[in-house]
Amino acid sequence: MAIVSSASGAGPGTPRSPSSPLAEARPRLLDPAAQVADDPQESELPQREDSLRPRRLADYIGQSELKQVLGIAIEATRARGDALDHVLLYGPPGLGKTTMALVLAEELGVRCRITSAPALERPRDIVGLLVNLQRGDLLFIDEIHRLNRVAEEILYPAMEDFRLDLTVGKGTTARTRSLEIAPFTLVGATTRAGALSSPLRDRFGLIQRLEFYGLDDLQAIVARAAALLQLQLENAAALEVARRCRGTPRIANRLLRRVRDVAAVRGHGVIGPELVAEALSLHRVDGRGLDASDRRLLSLLLEGHGGGPVGLDTLAAALGEDATTLETVVEPYLLQLGFLQRTPRGRIATEAARQHLGCGEAA
Repeated sequence: MAIVSSASGAGPGTPRSPSSPLAEARPRLLDPAAQVADDPQESELPQREDSLRPRRLADYIGQSELKQVLGIAIEATRARGDALDHVLLYGPPGLGKTTMALVLAEELGVRCRITSAPALERPRDIVGLLVNLQRGDLLFIDEIHRLNRVAEEILYPAMEDFRLDLTVGKGTTARTRSLEIAPFTLVGATTRAGALSSPLRDRFGLIQRLEFYGLDDLQAIVARAAALLQLQLENAAALEVARRCRGTPRIANRLLRRVRDVAAVRGHGVIGPELVAEALSLHRVDGRGLDASDRRLLSLLLEGHGGGPVGLDTLAAALGEDATTLETVVEPYLLQLGFLQRTPRGRIATEAARQHLGCGEAA
């Protein structure tokens, strides 16, 4: 079980938020390795790759509606001196759910403890987390839709009344005892909001979806990451990375690191769009962000089956892939681009897919 706080403190010259009654005198960071160096010479070193996450709400690029809603909730929480209401964040992977939890903790001046639902198999796992929370702390549970029934039932009174109902003893000697815990904020993240049980979902006060990012926001995210990594990246190069990252900041940062590797080996000081195209072509990522698996699926549909329709199991067998992997990993982006259609008779490749593969980018 990982225990993490906000990614790091604000940089030099960054204004701090007004002190919160919940912050008290507790340190912001639990992991000493995550602290910003006090030595000015050390602070000028390139940022660690895991520190590319924004620390404050103002630094978080995109998701404007989400930021507006959470910004109001943060200000109201500060004014009342209470714990922030429980927050459920859902949406496709890689859009910044964990980052937003760390930003909330930083804005409120409290700690953020991070875990995932599969790590909470036994009742004592989640009980141990809850009893050690201090007033106002954030508890972030990733993949919260995978919580087992026992863990959910422990969370119900904890979320509503900040109370744990524990059963002591067995059989006829069993007794229920209540234990008060500090007011806290549960931040749950999931890619499958519909898989949460209704009793658990209804206990969240704020339920927000993260959307795919637009090209302008992605370009700004790439430019920011390049500055933190001390890369000289042309605007056109940032746009080229943004075009290929499937609307996802996590993939954008990953692709940028691959470009950085090629630039370092080739000795390029300034990174232009040509170098981006060359670097990402080595990883078989084309101009629309399609990788080898995407193109194999479309090619099979177009060349092997005349565009479809073809059943999912048939495609999986022909490609040597698991059907669930195709449905949950490969197909969503193709559907988003309009390159693929799901019909009752099977999958169909669209005319847009045919044009894309025929334009010389399928190599």
